[in-house]
Amino acid sequence: MTDFEPVIGLEVHAQLKTDSKIFCGCPTRFGAPANTNVCPVCLGMPGVLPVLNARAVEFSTRAALATRCRVNQRSVFARKNYFYPDLPKGYQISMYELPLAEHGSVPIETEDGGSRDIGLVRIHMEEDAGKLVHEGMPDSDSRSYVDFNRSGVPLIEIVSEPQIRSAEEAHAYLTRLRSILVYLEVCDGNMEEGSLRCDANVSVKPRGAAKLGTRVEIKNLNSFRNVMHALEYEIARQTEAIGRGEKIVQETRLFDADRGVTEPMRSKEEAMDYRYFPEPDLPPLLLDPGWIDAIGRALPELPHDRRARLIREHGLPHQDASFLTLERPLADYYETVARLSGNARAAANWVSSELMGRLNAAKLGIDRAPVPPESLAALIRLIDDGTISGKIAKTVFDEMFAGGGEPADIIRSRGLTQISDTSSIEAAVDGVLAGNPSQVELYRKGKTATFGWFVGQVMKATGGKANPALVNELLKKKLG
Repeated sequence: MTDFEPVIGLEVHAQLKTDSKIFCGCPTRFGAPANTNVCPVCLGMPGVLPVLNARAVEFSTRAALATRCRVNQRSVFARKNYFYPDLPKGYQISMYELPLAEHGSVPIETEDGGSRDIGLVRIHMEEDAGKLVHEGMPDSDSRSYVDFNRSGVPLIEIVSEPQIRSAEEAHAYLTRLRSILVYLEVCDGNMEEGSLRCDANVSVKPRGAAKLGTRVEIKNLNSFRNVMHALEYEIARQTEAIGRGEKIVQETRLFDADRGVTEPMRSKEEAMDYRYFPEPDLPPLLLDPGWIDAIGRALPELPHDRRARLIREHGLPHQDASFLTLERPLADYYETVARLSGNARAAANWVSSELMGRLNAAKLGIDRAPVPPESLAALIRLIDDGTISGKIAKTVFDEMFAGGGEPADIIRSRGLTQISDTSSIEAAVDGVLAGNPSQVELYRKGKTATFGWFVGQVMKATGGKANPALVNELLKKKLG
């Protein structure tokens, strides 16, 4: 049987984090009552004229430079003509022949532990359409409603080369691209709210063949997980169909997440179907080379570069560094804790495990963490200088997370200072050994696994305050 390989290209639409829409002053905030963030411009009323949002151009350029694209000094808006109830003008203002940027790349990690670049064909600016509401209305079984709040919201479309070879690589690409956009603060990356949307183009071909197979586009992919599942299903469907001698039809399909299948939606449109022509109400967009260079110089350290630096400077494991650099606020928080505590490894453990575990349970983001990074750093310093043990530190941290307060104040008010006085710990050790002669005899006969039990008893006798290192040292000495 012929061995087939998939060829995947992704089209990602990212909503820009501007306060107003791309061609008018209407707000872009999510969750407003239906059809309240609208005006004659974004509703496509006769006689209105679009005015380009300068901040949208800046954000688009920032994204293009961060993905290594060549930003064109001259780009042209075009009308993309099609009819759909959520498109009030009967056309979408987008870009076609002369996009904002071209020929970029996004680095990904491959399944074998290596890395490679996924090429980008182009990045262009466009306006969003409205949204059809199919559910939640009293007559949803017979009617659909239209909310135009999203109409005119600024987007960039990021089109990859067909260089992705598996569902796992598609996930890696999307994860990296989202991370870059969020780091740049040009998109919030929220797929549930529609700020980041993805369409996938997938075909299969005999492994090693130069000629590509017939391409199918998959829509309705509103999570990274759905992207993977849709691609896995579609690759299997096309491979099995070809194996049965069937021909793949070029079409657009929808992914049904509940059943895990793709279904035909319509025949696939080509560019000619949209009758693109230059937008007559907008002049060409001309960008000054010096302005483009200034945007490039102001870019922040990107997530993959930051991860490499944390591994290099602090010796963090790859997995820890990847997690801590997924989002810029989290990486900033961690680096503040690492710098102020002087213990980068401990900071990584506390941030990724203790802090994030509690934040996830409370459904809070790092920006709403009740423990400031300076306070967590102070807690780590108290562990390192022997003031408290790691076990007591977790109790202190729980109180810091629940009610705020500085660790030193909590330790002082609750009398949690670690006991490091040798004579006090020795007395506790002697008491435990004297009270458990049978356990001591078992240990001395070779059942050394009971050592942890002795440690636990001494810690219990001291209210968990004894210095664990001293407890271990004294127990080993007295048990022989």
